[in-house]
Amino acid sequence: MERFVNVVRNKYLIAVAVFIAWMTFFDRYDLTTQYNYQQERRKLEAEKEYYTSEISTISTAIKDVKSNPDIIQKIAREKFKMKRSNEDVYIVEESTVD
Repeated sequence: MERFVNVVRNKYLIAVAVFIAWMTFFDRYDLTTQYNYQQERRKLEAEKEYYTSEISTISTAIKDVKSNPDIIQKIAREKFKMKRSNEDVYIVEESTVD
């Protein structure tokens, strides 16, 4: 019992315990805050990867449009529903049944 009392009265042990408790629960950058920051970082890195791939896709599309007139015609027909004067355009939409 006396040994336990001496360990509890040890000022270094008390200081370390208080320091760990403070850093874990009460500090500005406690564990929950650090966890939330890591989740936010992962989410932002995923968004960065997505937007980087989108930028590369759009860059190649722009390069193709500038160099190939067939691509321009394809985009005009598909996205803007343009047609030549002697053509008919039929728009087919898929419907999903719930």
